[in-house]
Amino acid sequence: MASIHHSYLAGQPIQSDRYVDVYNPYNNELIAQVTECSAVHTQQAIEKALGLGSRLTRYERFEILDKTRRALLAEKESFAKLITSEAGLCLRETLYEVGRACDVLQFSAMEALKDDGQVFSCDVSPQGKARKIFTLREPLNLAVAITPFNHPLNQVAHKLGPAIAAGTPIILKPSEKTPLSAIRLAELLYDNGLPGEMLSVLLGPTQAVAEPLVLDERVELVSFTGSVAVGKHIAKTAGYKKLVLELGGNDPLIILEDADMELAVHLACEGAFRNSGQRCTAVKRILVQRSILDAFTEAFVKKAARYTSGDPGSMDTRVGTVIDEPSAERLSQAVENAVAQGAKVLLGGGRKGALLEPTVITDVPRDAEMVTSESFGPLAPLLAVDDMDDAIQLTNSTPYGLSSGVVTNNMEQALKAVRELKCGTVNINEVPGYRIECSPFGGIKDSGLGIKEGVIEAIKCMTTVKTFSLPWG
Repeated sequence: MASIHHSYLAGQPIQSDRYVDVYNPYNNELIAQVTECSAVHTQQAIEKALGLGSRLTRYERFEILDKTRRALLAEKESFAKLITSEAGLCLRETLYEVGRACDVLQFSAMEALKDDGQVFSCDVSPQGKARKIFTLREPLNLAVAITPFNHPLNQVAHKLGPAIAAGTPIILKPSEKTPLSAIRLAELLYDNGLPGEMLSVLLGPTQAVAEPLVLDERVELVSFTGSVAVGKHIAKTAGYKKLVLELGGNDPLIILEDADMELAVHLACEGAFRNSGQRCTAVKRILVQRSILDAFTEAFVKKAARYTSGDPGSMDTRVGTVIDEPSAERLSQAVENAVAQGAKVLLGGGRKGALLEPTVITDVPRDAEMVTSESFGPLAPLLAVDDMDDAIQLTNSTPYGLSSGVVTNNMEQALKAVRELKCGTVNINEVPGYRIECSPFGGIKDSGLGIKEGVIEAIKCMTTVKTFSLPWG
């Protein structure tokens, strides 16, 4: 029987006779029901947040985040199983995700303790005076976070941790497909001292929850991670407020002829198949210099065969499901379309429900759908490039600009990639998605507005800078 979970209004569980159903993507079993919010609940959540009384001290914010981190670590396996049940991701990935979320909470706690002000002496020019200018950061009155299904715990932690560190009240609207780990994290925060007014977790129809939150003038920041279409809709409708939009990606792994072949093959497999390929920074295109394409392809197919798909609850499984069967169907169709254009499937391609085998495709035309658009799944299209100039031109040809990886031992080529690739991150001899949870992260073009996330940058977005000056003889 499905378990009952609750949305939360300022720390209190919402009672409702309407529910959001949550299904296991692997077996399509109904695993949980979450109480659904109304537009009234949304307005009440806004008012509760704006009515927050005394602010938490830096140490109190640190304590809440650090205690929650320790509680999450103690429940690592149960959280991992919860994510696996709602997202279909294999346990190898969900255990890793819980570890990353713990890092987010730790870095957020550390930042909560830091003095973030600056000091400017004013006697530094002929026009100056004997004064000093000081800055301090003040929390926003209210932020809204809308999170996706692909990292249902870590993406939530990346919104909530910095907000709490900054002292900013926040309303979270998680994905209806994967709300359970988000709700459980909120409960840990409440249990470890977070005032209810600092956080509401609302689940419900777009017209009742997401749209009112985005449109409300009292909301000072909307932080959204998700699709390009929804992100651009938010940008058009949100009005006069801060926006942090982390949207799609079509990230390449560029492999040059001087690359370490073993490393290149490893990075291609990890980048394309981890998290079932459902990462904005996953390797979506493998661009291999023509002179080594045959050797790379042979080695890549051999290693990719080890990335077994199957029951996400088994530790032997390396690739679980995508989020649902319609998503798997779209990915299969993208493969069929590429084959119709002359591509060849070298490995995988089979599908059973939402379970799609890791798929290696070669001879993929540059105008194929899976090359020009984001394929959110375990697809690995191989494309030949003549040289770095050709790879850069192909990489920059799509509307996306999130991240990239380049495998080379040539420093000149590496620096050329850093200078000329039009994206937010360039990783040399690493997958496009490599980062730590406190480093700046974000894209340009259709991947985002160039505003960075990561714990430190997110805290900046969750605050405003106040400047004041004093006489200083």
